[in-house]
Amino acid sequence: MGGMIRSRLHRVLPLLAAGLLVLPLLNAQEGRGRKYKPPPPTCKISVIVVKSFDGKPVEDAAVIFHPINKDGKSEGNMELKTNEDGKAVINIIPIGDTVRIQVVATGYQTYGESYELPDDTKDITVKLHRPVSQYSIYQNHASQSGAGQSGSQANNQQRSQQQQSQGSQKPQ
Repeated sequence: MGGMIRSRLHRVLPLLAAGLLVLPLLNAQEGRGRKYKPPPPTCKISVIVVKSFDGKPVEDAAVIFHPINKDGKSEGNMELKTNEDGKAVINIIPIGDTVRIQVVATGYQTYGESYELPDDTKDITVKLHRPVSQYSIYQNHASQSGAGQSGSQANNQQRSQQQQSQGSQKPQ
C-alpha cells in the first residue's frame, strides 16, 4: 500500500509544483498593463437622403461621416451608402462630439454640414439639389455692366464711355 501512495505522489507532485509556480505569475500580471476603459456612450445617427424636387429617396448615395472630438480634432472618416429607402445609419460616434456629414450622389450637388450630437439619437434629412451651372466671369450676366470682359477691359471701356460723354457735353 505504501508503494501505491508513493507512485501517486510521484505523479501528482510535479503537477502541484507547476501550479504553485504559475500562480504567483498570474497575480503579478494584475498590477501591470492597461486598465480596461469602457467606450463612451454613442449616438445613433440616421441620415435620410431625398431629392429636393420630389422628396423621393436617393439610393446608393455616399454618406461620409467626419467625427470631430471635443478637442476639435478630426477622428478620420467613415463612408456608408444609402439603402433603397435613402437611409444610412451609424452608431459609433460618441455623444457630445460633432460630426461633419458630406453626401455625394451622381447627378446631384454635393451636400455638407456639421452637426452637434448632444443626445443618444440624431435624425437628419438631406435634400439634394440638381446641379446648376458654375459662375463664370467670362459669361454675360444680366446684373453686371461690362459682363463677359476682364476687369481691365471693363475699366477701359468705362473710361472711354466717360470721355465720349464729356466730349459731347463741351460747348462749341
